[in-house]
Amino acid sequence: MKIEFLNGENLPSDIAVSSARTCYTSKGIISPEESVEWKRKPSLLEDIFKSGHHTTLQHTHITMMISGISRHLIWRLLHSHSYYNSEQVSQRYAKMSIKNMHYPKGGDRDRWEKFYSDRFSEYLELINILEKPLENILPKFKKGEKSKKAQEIARYVLPVGTEAYLYHTVNILTILRYISAAPYLPEARAEAIEFADILARKLIELDISLKPLVEFAQTQKAIFPKHNIDRYRNLGEVFDVVGDMSFEVNENYGGIMRASQTLFDEGVLGGFSSYMKISLSADAQNQRHRRSLAIRPSLEESFQEEFYTPKIIENSPEVKDIYLKSMRESYNFFKEERGNIGFSEAIYSLPNSHLIEIVERNDWSSFQHKSQMRLCFNAQEEIYDLTYKQVKKLRELNVEGSENLLPPCSIRYQKKLYPICPEGNRFCGIKVWKEQFEDYRREI
Repeated sequence: MKIEFLNGENLPSDIAVSSARTCYTSKGIISPEESVEWKRKPSLLEDIFKSGHHTTLQHTHITMMISGISRHLIWRLLHSHSYYNSEQVSQRYAKMSIKNMHYPKGGDRDRWEKFYSDRFSEYLELINILEKPLENILPKFKKGEKSKKAQEIARYVLPVGTEAYLYHTVNILTILRYISAAPYLPEARAEAIEFADILARKLIELDISLKPLVEFAQTQKAIFPKHNIDRYRNLGEVFDVVGDMSFEVNENYGGIMRASQTLFDEGVLGGFSSYMKISLSADAQNQRHRRSLAIRPSLEESFQEEFYTPKIIENSPEVKDIYLKSMRESYNFFKEERGNIGFSEAIYSLPNSHLIEIVERNDWSSFQHKSQMRLCFNAQEEIYDLTYKQVKKLRELNVEGSENLLPPCSIRYQKKLYPICPEGNRFCGIKVWKEQFEDYRREI
């Protein structure tokens, strides 16, 4: 695992202390430079941190270039909260390599190499076989994208031990929280501790004044919450509805002024909750909607051998046989390794398709934006289907304004905005805006 910091001009401790001092002076802003040699800097920094005045540590953001980290740890730690920004290599658009795999602590390297090799062989085989049926479905001007579409579908057989690389930006407080939380994660714990140790070392190298804060974070006991997921299972895609959507809809989800990002509308006052089963792969994308807050219980709490099957695989017997074989072998290997090295480490062998249970809460403004993005045919099939079900249920419940939950092209068509499709050369090739919502379903 490798982490590189893209450093800023001022040290985080100087910014934190200066911002704190600025609160208590009538002489104007105290610059970071004025705190570099200030005698009370160390004591004030520790005092404001340990007394809970953490906002001073949120002024400095660190952009990291991270490589050699498993997708499962990214899902469980880096993207399971709202206070980050990431640009991560996509399994939808970039072909994966067997060179980038995480080997769990205590695992038999030879066994894991054989397991990973088999899964990658199936991944490549599925890409090859899926190209033909995809070519038959895709619009003429999209047929050249058949390989990309095939790898998007084939990625479901890849294990979550596949490694990734990414840009990741968080503030100093969030880094300290990573360090504190790592030893208490329910899965990928050994890798999380390695990640936290590197972060601790890098922070101290960046700013020696942060050493007491890092050491304090390392002594704190985090508690991973237990969730009674049973209470939500029968509640469905929409429950606990509060308010409605009778506010003006932003017609362009790609615009700089998205609804409620800077100028809050009434949509932030209400919303709804959803229980859903979603694959690890799809939820990794779903997490990027950072204002759609969700609980993601420990996988061991409600573990079942359940997985998602894309429609085109379900409808192709030859492809389905390969896919089901991959699922069987992945779960069999997982069960064996669970007995050998424990659940937390065996987790890397679970397929991307493995279904998990989450409960999510959307305010209306956030969901209005999310539905525009995910009702677009360029969205992942699985997230599209889940979003469609949510919107359909909201309409059945006669939630005012739910008729405006449409893909961006349909909204822009209604408002006579051009180009109707805002996706440019990524246009799906289908004039969705001419369809009724009930007929608006995708083939793949």
